[in-house]
Amino acid sequence: MRLRLTPKETSFYALFAKAADNLVVGAGLLTELLGADKAGRAEIADRMRDAEHVSDEITHEIYQQLNSSFITPFDREDIYALASLLDDVMDAMDAAADLVSLYQIDALPDGVADQVDVLVRAADLTSEAMPRLRTMKDLREYWIEINRLENQADQVYRRLLAYLFSGEFDAMTVLKLKEVVETLEQAADGFEHVANTIETIAVKES
Repeated sequence: MRLRLTPKETSFYALFAKAADNLVVGAGLLTELLGADKAGRAEIADRMRDAEHVSDEITHEIYQQLNSSFITPFDREDIYALASLLDDVMDAMDAAADLVSLYQIDALPDGVADQVDVLVRAADLTSEAMPRLRTMKDLREYWIEINRLENQADQVYRRLLAYLFSGEFDAMTVLKLKEVVETLEQAADGFEHVANTIETIAVKES
């Protein structure tokens, strides 16, 4: 057990929870995007960009807090890594929404909805788990389930690629859709990176 003799800066917990809650917002916007027409997609992409700006602001606040805190609740490099990885997930979701809007894609394959469903579940789990960083308790089921979801996302991604290269789409559409599904896969990978970092933190603090 690590002995601490001085107070810890605890505002990081609230900031991490805020960042995770914002990922729930981003995943929800992706869900809206699936059912929107081309005009609606542009408006949703704008809202996603706003959410991405919020994520950037939270990340910068964490960095500033880190630079001004003498005592931190866990290792500085882990705080920096976790903040950066949470922001990376939002960046990927923002990029995916922007691509769908910019490319004016007529219809997204059904598998994209499966990708988004995984992201929604991962965002909810991350948001639920983040407050438990204060105690480092009851987190194991979280990172196990996130890893399972990432494996599911990989399977969906591979099926989508096979479908895209089946000959049903023209070459330009394949290129556009491939970039979208790859970016959504990056978001799923990002959630796993967050979970792996939290697992590392929990092991160090146990």
